[in-house]
This record gives sequence, structure tokens and C-alpha cells, in this order.
Amino acid sequence: MNKSTRKAIIAGNWKMNKTRPEAKELLEAIKPLVANAEGNIEVIACVPFTNLETAISTTAGSNVKIGAENVHFEKSGAYTGEISADMLVELGVEYVVIGHSERRQYFGETDETVNKRLLSAIGSGLKAILCVGETLEQREQGITEEVIAMQTKIALQGTCPKCIKNVVIAYEPVWAIGTGKVATPEQAQEVCAFIRKTIAGLFNQEVADGITIQYGGSMNAKNCAELLAKSDIDGGLIGGASLKAEDFNTIVQAAVNG
Repeated sequence: MNKSTRKAIIAGNWKMNKTRPEAKELLEAIKPLVANAEGNIEVIACVPFTNLETAISTTAGSNVKIGAENVHFEKSGAYTGEISADMLVELGVEYVVIGHSERRQYFGETDETVNKRLLSAIGSGLKAILCVGETLEQREQGITEEVIAMQTKIALQGTCPKCIKNVVIAYEPVWAIGTGKVATPEQAQEVCAFIRKTIAGLFNQEVADGITIQYGGSMNAKNCAELLAKSDIDGGLIGGASLKAEDFNTIVQAAVNG
């Protein structure tokens, strides 16, 4: 991490877990543990839509920010089951996860719809956590960089150096999501550095140096310190470990101390 030039961001992605009472209990446990994460460190809980209002009221006055797990690209209309960026903003949501590999795999997300969602989100005042990552087959074929470059470039079409300040990029190798497998610190650093190089090519080096790039593939309490010690890994998008207050706090403290 380089906290002198960009934020270190630890974001929990709860996925489809926790009822409202359970969400309140978990957040109440997390708040005092992470209260020392100040300055250029941000702590986020990205929760299911049904928990957003509970999460926002529970974390009011604390340093824990709340994010949603998805957003639609239209402001309103006949999109049954979808939620717009304006709806999230009105609730008090600050962040939204866009293009998670599970959304791409199970719900038909494409690079083009990811781009539309990202533009809608940042255009409405949300901060976007943009997910990119390769499958195991793509890694074995030696096309990781091509895949990452394509996903990043398409997702960021229509953005500008000013508005990209509201974008965080999460590198999440698909083969390490929910599998217990994890990229080695060297593998994760290599791809995160490549993402930063891609951003520099799209914009400039100053923009690239200022953007937060997270690692999002099974980061946990045991491996977080080693991953966060890498120069281009500025935090984590945390899945399973974010559902346990103590484990999530261990990752936050690794960022605090890193």
C-alpha cells in the first residue's frame, strides 16, 4: 500500500447473507473494533438491499461506510426487481459494487452493462467499486493481462480524470472467489500493478498513482498482511471474512499498520 498518495480501503462484500437483526448485530460488533481506522483508511460494508436502511442507521456517526452490492443503469422504469443509483443515494448509500464475478457469471453481466452501471453510479454521486478478473482457464491460457485490460478499458469508457476519483478497482481472480484458493502475493501484485499501468495509459500517471486498487480473491485474516504489504495492493474486497467481526477487524488492522 501507499497511503501517502491514495486511500487504503477495506470493503466487506456480504453477498446474500444476514437478515436485518443479524446485520445490526454484526455492524455493532464491527464498529468499536475498527474505530481506529482513520486518515487515509476507509472501512466499508457492502450489504444486501434489504439491509441497507438498517446498516445506515446502525453505522451513523461511525467511520464505517455503507455500500450496495449492485445498481441498475437506468434512473427509473419497467425494470422489475432492479434498484437505481438515485434510490441508493436517497437512502444514504456511499459505495456500490459493480461487475462482481458472480454478477457476470450468474446474472448475465457483460463488460458493456458494467460500463453503463458504473457511469450511472458515479453520475449520481455514488463511489463505484469496479471488479475485474480472469477465470482459471484464461490464466492458464496466458491471457490474464489481455482480459484485465479489456474489462478495465470497457468499464471506464466515458469517464474522465476527475470522475475516476470516485472509482475503486477490485482485482478479483474468478478462480479465487469463494473457493478458498488465493493468488500468491506476487501474482496479486503483478496484476494490480498492471491495472495501474492500464489506468496510466487511459489517463495519466498521476491518476494511476491516486486510484485505489484492491485485491478481492479470498483475502482473510491469515493472508491479509502479506497481501497488503505489496506496493500496488491498496486494500481488499472481502467476502467470507467480512461476516465475522474479528476476522474483518484483523484485515482492517493490517491496513492500519501497513
